[in-house]
Amino acid sequence: MTTPTGIRPDQLPAPIRGYLAAHAARDADAALRAFTPTAVVVDDGTTHRGTEEIRRFLSRAGAEFSYTTELVGAQRVDDAHWVAVNRLEGDFPGGVVELGYRFVMDGDLIAELDIAL
Repeated sequence: MTTPTGIRPDQLPAPIRGYLAAHAARDADAALRAFTPTAVVVDDGTTHRGTEEIRRFLSRAGAEFSYTTELVGAQRVDDAHWVAVNRLEGDFPGGVVELGYRFVMDGDLIAELDIAL
């Protein structure tokens, strides 16, 4: 990997932008279409592997809270590695957080997603 380069959020690959929009809208089916069948998602220390586990994750992630999501930053690491930074504000503990969504692409689909502070 190379040094990340800051980019405008609209320069993220279309599958990533589509996933982020669907996830923010809490549309699990649309978000799931952005992933490979063998994709891996890591969120809050929990690993979700494959379509069914990721579907459960997408359906439940943050469901107990009300919050807004704003895409506030983006980076291109290389052709396969991208980072999106989302700012969440809501009624969860702390009320505000910026999360890094680190993506690994496999062609036009997301193969890995690691969500962390």
